[in-house]
Amino acid sequence: MMAERHDFILGEFQRTFDDRYRLAIPAELLPGLGGEGATCVLAKERPGCLSLWRSSDWQSRHDAGVQLVKAKMAAGKLEGQLRHVQQLGRLLSTRHREVQLAGRGRLLVPEGFREFLRAQPGSEVLVVGAAVCLEIWNPAAWIEYLDRRLPSFHRLFDRLSS
Repeated sequence: MMAERHDFILGEFQRTFDDRYRLAIPAELLPGLGGEGATCVLAKERPGCLSLWRSSDWQSRHDAGVQLVKAKMAAGKLEGQLRHVQQLGRLLSTRHREVQLAGRGRLLVPEGFREFLRAQPGSEVLVVGAAVCLEIWNPAAWIEYLDRRLPSFHRLFDRLSS
């Protein structure tokens, strides 16, 4: 289920972690997250990348997926897949965390998430709009992602916009 909002969160901005692992979210991207003081969900996306979601958008997607898995378990459709259900539970338990945007749109990246991002105090990161959420990238991971994905941009755009 995709977010009901239709305003895309777009843009690419370079930012620096301060000595407390705080990051200033660009003012242009704050409205898509609910503005200063908003409750958001920070999620581990892929090594070197975190995503930041408007809490209501994340929760609706998360709850729908969890309810589907529970319904399949109740109907016996996941018999013999206990290992996969446990793996899903571990990842659900550690993948995301609720965070609060502080004054001036500052985000404190919690322990565990900053290690996943591979960022230190004073590190440069890239804040990238990903249409339905905002992403925080380690610059090396971002360049690697772009190298792999940018050549197929026109096919993707054509597929989604046709």
